[in-house]
Amino acid sequence: MRRVRAALAPYLLVLPGGLWLTVFFAVPLLAMLSLSTQEGNLVEGFRQTFRLQNYVDAVTLHWEPLVRSLLYGLATTAAAIVIGFPLAYWIAFKGGRRKSSYLFLILLPFFVSFVIRTISWKFLLTDEGVLLGPLKDAGVLPQGFHVLATDFAVIAGLTYNFLPFMVLPIYVALERIDPRVIEAAYDLYASRTQAFLRVVFPLALPGVFAGVLMTGVPAASDFVNASVLGGVDNTMIGNVIYNQFRASEYPMGASLSFILMALMLLGIFSYARALGTEDVLEVAAR
Repeated sequence: MRRVRAALAPYLLVLPGGLWLTVFFAVPLLAMLSLSTQEGNLVEGFRQTFRLQNYVDAVTLHWEPLVRSLLYGLATTAAAIVIGFPLAYWIAFKGGRRKSSYLFLILLPFFVSFVIRTISWKFLLTDEGVLLGPLKDAGVLPQGFHVLATDFAVIAGLTYNFLPFMVLPIYVALERIDPRVIEAAYDLYASRTQAFLRVVFPLALPGVFAGVLMTGVPAASDFVNASVLGGVDNTMIGNVIYNQFRASEYPMGASLSFILMALMLLGIFSYARALGTEDVLEVAAR
């Protein structure tokens, strides 16, 4: 009995999480997959006809916001790396006793609703707001200059909202680096640039890998920032999916959801293969 309990213990521990994922993730996912190949309407009901043409129609009709969402996700991820890596590096190696305080400041915006944070950016970037208004009055910017309803506004809002998801994994990876390893690089006559490129950055790759996943995936599927900060020309695929379900076009919305999921998974696997997942895991283990 003792051996049986020892053998069953891992499965019993994973059982609550497995049941949770099965009920609230796997089952709805399969229901959405079934819905994506159905036909019908809200009045007459939907029936399963295995209509794969839904996927063709989804790509044909909505390829522009789909491509735009992927580009926004890439731009947001790149901007988050450029901003977040130096920030995480400074906290990890220069933060001293105040590291926890700096991390708390990074997480502080999460105490406010995601929608409210995005709307606050709209007030900040409006044509006569606290930022652009004084600059226009001073003659620094022309009166016709605007930021809202542009690609920059949407990407800036996405970067701001998802930046902590990039900073925290990178910080965790940098925090695990033994300072003596960097000192050894200097002892071997490596410059600061060489020590960073050959020692620090490779050891931080697990954090970068996790940060890209946690930032790029939700950024590409977001619809709040495009709705609040963007215009007609900045519609993302998340807005289209939301409108399809709102209009009771459930098969089309489900098809778009799975197309987006497939593209994101393809991008993740390609990124992992290019980066070298085994090398990243080996670095993390060390």
